Amino acid sequence: MLSLTRRRNSLYLLAGLIFTFVFLSYHNLPRDALPSGLLRPGSGPGSPPGTGSRWTRLKPKFPVPPSSMHRLPTSPPLHLPKIQKSFGPESTTDRGIRLIRQQRVKDTFLRCWNSYRTHAWLSDELRPVSGGKRDPFGGWGATLVDSLDTLWIMGLKAEFEEAVQAVGNISFDATRLKEVSVFETNIRYLGGFLSAYDLSGDRRLLEKAVEVGEMLYVAFDTSNHMPVTRWDLNGAARGRRQTAGDRVLLAELGTFGLEFTRLSMVTGDAKWFDASERITKALRAAQNETQLPGMWPVVVDARAMKFGQHADHTLGAMADSWFEYLPKMYALVGGLLPEYREMYEVAMSTAIRHNLFRPMVPGDADILMAGLVHAKTSNGETRTSLRPEGQHLVCFAGGLLALGGRLIEKQLHVDKGEKITDGCVWAYKAMPTGIMPETFYVVPCESILECKWDEKKWVQAVMELGSSGEDKLSFEKAKQLIEYKRLPKGFTAIPDTRYHLRPEAIESVFVLYRITGRKDLMESAWDMFQAIDSNTRTELASSALMDVTVTDQAVTLSDTMESFWLGETLKYFYLMFSETDLISLDEYVFNTEAHPLKRLLP
Repeated sequence: MLSLTRRRNSLYLLAGLIFTFVFLSYHNLPRDALPSGLLRPGSGPGSPPGTGSRWTRLKPKFPVPPSSMHRLPTSPPLHLPKIQKSFGPESTTDRGIRLIRQQRVKDTFLRCWNSYRTHAWLSDELRPVSGGKRDPFGGWGATLVDSLDTLWIMGLKAEFEEAVQAVGNISFDATRLKEVSVFETNIRYLGGFLSAYDLSGDRRLLEKAVEVGEMLYVAFDTSNHMPVTRWDLNGAARGRRQTAGDRVLLAELGTFGLEFTRLSMVTGDAKWFDASERITKALRAAQNETQLPGMWPVVVDARAMKFGQHADHTLGAMADSWFEYLPKMYALVGGLLPEYREMYEVAMSTAIRHNLFRPMVPGDADILMAGLVHAKTSNGETRTSLRPEGQHLVCFAGGLLALGGRLIEKQLHVDKGEKITDGCVWAYKAMPTGIMPETFYVVPCESILECKWDEKKWVQAVMELGSSGEDKLSFEKAKQLIEYKRLPKGFTAIPDTRYHLRPEAIESVFVLYRITGRKDLMESAWDMFQAIDSNTRTELASSALMDVTVTDQAVTLSDTMESFWLGETLKYFYLMFSETDLISLDEYVFNTEAHPLKRLLP
């Protein structure tokens, strides 16, 4: 009897070992070992297991007939032009300096990550001054999810495993918020899970990506299949009828392509690609019918499907990521959707002609900035006026044009992207803190080819901006205003002096370095990091700043640390000082939240 019991126990032990092996293998399966239906566009039968959320049980009010669903192309991907420069051998000295800087970035990340883990675990954000927490993005652990791929890239595998286990406790079935941003949920959560899955091959992350994808898909259940961008999630879960908005920001409507397409690619379920493709086709049809033909305005009517009535056009805030995704979608699918390349070329041709301008700055630096254009087209004639505004957000455009230029082999775009990036570096260096403000104004040059610094002209521009109504500033009053407003030479006004820990400037510096190999960019990046790190550092982590024109940290800390600080800004700084084959631009595209997604390669 005793021997039988031992035999039975041995069988139980063997079965347990087999189960454990299978379980661990399943959760750590390399991508290349996954079933082919999860890897090949349009080939899989549907979603992977573990997707039994409330969203999959909702019956859609406006189902998409299978016969009208857009599907991913199945042709072999094209051989696209190489993006990254071929870097030669690195000297021992350069390597030593680079690794010291890389470690400094990693130390800052770990300091912030550990404080988040201690004080705000599973909340969206840490309050880096008070140690509190806040939940502006659904309360689903935005910083945790946004940081997954950063943890993997930095080699923090123990922290990564702990984070992956923690996200298993996040439910996307409900939120305490009255309204969530579908855009933010897509780029942070879906993008975060997909990227971490692409890097690690951990199936648990794919399951969470599908869970978020199923939730977001319900926001597209409208009569015209345009998404509700500011979404009453709880109402939708109860079956409330939904209608797309009549005043929608272009970026919030258009920024789904990379995430939804990649989700369809890895699951074989075309519905997400179909959802984003419907938006793309509608916007493409309107591209040359807007007030500034070739570009789309910042506000569109998704309800009536009218995309060209608004007058303001910019590459910056409220429109930015739609333009960003055009060349990146072309790269993601291996060139099999040429319409994205075509839309990018037309849009950038218009932007280069109308939005880009050279600012008048001390030293006559040959730099560019991207302003906002107010346009009206009547009887075939377009009248435009330029607002010479610089934005931290629009700094991404340097990387956009450099990347797009390499993809379509247009050196003009690379050159323009280089000068925009140099303009952002200039704006960083010009501030007393070494950090660029959120928005500012400058004097646009009359000629993009030659522009000499004229201090009198600069002061006069300050006078004009500072005057109100009939009260005109005198020259002396303007000088007093310059001193009072702490305006560095070249800046005519700084209406928003904040720094939100944003990544856009270092993003373009990183992309441009990988494309050109310019060594001065390494030094600029290091100066930027040191300025940001020293000015934003708190006892716990890093805080956004209220005023980059003031060097007294005590009065400028805002006690906020958005998830993109760990998910984007520090990731780009880390990659800047990493080996150049780590997350190669020839193998990955970054979504607008800096989550690298695997490109389809030949």
